[in-house]
Amino acid sequence: MKAFYIALLSVVVLFSCNDNGNKKSEYRQRSVGNIKSLQVLITDELWNDTVGEEIRNYFAAPVEGLPQEEPLFSINQMKPETFSGFIKSNRLFLHVTIGTENKVTIAKDPYARPQTGAIITAINKEELVKLIAQNHKKIIEAFYKSEIKERQRRTAISPKKIDSLKERFGLSISIPSAYRIAHKGDDFYWLRKDLKKSGSTNILIYNAPLSSITNDSLALGEILTIRDSIGGKLLPVEDDDKFGTDYDYSPNFYATELDGKFTYLTKGVWDVEGEFMAGPFINYAVKDEINKRYLIIEGFTYAPQTRKRNLQFELESIINSVKID
Repeated sequence: MKAFYIALLSVVVLFSCNDNGNKKSEYRQRSVGNIKSLQVLITDELWNDTVGEEIRNYFAAPVEGLPQEEPLFSINQMKPETFSGFIKSNRLFLHVTIGTENKVTIAKDPYARPQTGAIITAINKEELVKLIAQNHKKIIEAFYKSEIKERQRRTAISPKKIDSLKERFGLSISIPSAYRIAHKGDDFYWLRKDLKKSGSTNILIYNAPLSSITNDSLALGEILTIRDSIGGKLLPVEDDDKFGTDYDYSPNFYATELDGKFTYLTKGVWDVEGEFMAGPFINYAVKDEINKRYLIIEGFTYAPQTRKRNLQFELESIINSVKID
């Protein structure tokens, strides 16, 4: 009998250890997938009907601030039953299905790390369409944060250290080692990465007086005036043409935060007057009341032979890594 109790105790201890071990160290494979790539798990019937149309309306909508249309996510539709094995390690997925209840769930790392999945279940097609319309913003926001972190993780593998940015602008930034300093001065920095085919991605950093942006209603025009003045004066262009804003494209303009500070965010298109040169830009004007300035950080791309969505997203992820003293 004593032996029986010892054996029973051993089994209990063994299962207890397994439970604790699973909770603490349950294995998750490394997630895979290109930046802004989304697996949509849905039946062909739903995908080719109003439900699929609603998904495409939001998740394949044109990205703001690009001169040519590119989708918010590169979507790959697949039947739910094929989502198994290695395919389950895709970093982003959206699972849409008809079930017994109306429910939306955002899952973190269910099959791989890091991974963000959204599961939408409804009792019929009409309810699925409603749930997608009601919840697409929070799902896209979750996907966006996940992709920013992944892009920043890739940058951190081989970062470039620029100590003089802290000395001159009171900031630190995580930037890939492929970038070089194209110009630096007391009040203006230009960081640049040459692209394999042709062109470049660029980051500009400079200060503007607090008084140069007066209020919300005038802020967009004032920010564009500042960037046109700085770019037109300091960025070298042939034949005395000027780098500035292409006003044929209406900029997207928001109030947001960068490193906890109030920030104006502008997405638009730049061009060079008199030349067939243009591309997207993203401009952050950070209100830094302690240092009595607006800190301006802008990313822009010149890539005439390349899609620009992911290039701009890399710039956005770099700028979002900024820490301001």
